[in-house]
Amino acid sequence: MKQDNLSRLRRSIATSYVFMFFALFTVISGVFAYWYARKVTQVDGVEVWLEAQALWVMRNIVIYSILVLFAALWFIPLIFFYWDSALWVTGCTVAGVVFTMIAFLFLLNAWLKGISRFFKNKAVF
Repeated sequence: MKQDNLSRLRRSIATSYVFMFFALFTVISGVFAYWYARKVTQVDGVEVWLEAQALWVMRNIVIYSILVLFAALWFIPLIFFYWDSALWVTGCTVAGVVFTMIAFLFLLNAWLKGISRFFKNKAVF
């Protein structure tokens, strides 16, 4: 593979890691991280560690999105304002906060593990 093509793919993975970090704060950035990582997997003849990095980003963004959607389900009772005095609504809110923290810590851990291996030019799996 040519050096300019390799540097372009590395830049794409680095951009996907930047968007993966921003996905901690807004899920829409996760779509961009997934898209940049997917561009790397579509190229033939990519180095194995780069493709592993791209698959790592894609995998973790999908898992994080599922976790965030599950956590968001627990906040649905808060829509109905007059239910706020019920104890089960408070319980659902607490469960939603717990699941949100689990999703946040999951993606933060995956990002730290992936970015550290990326700077070492190694496969993350």
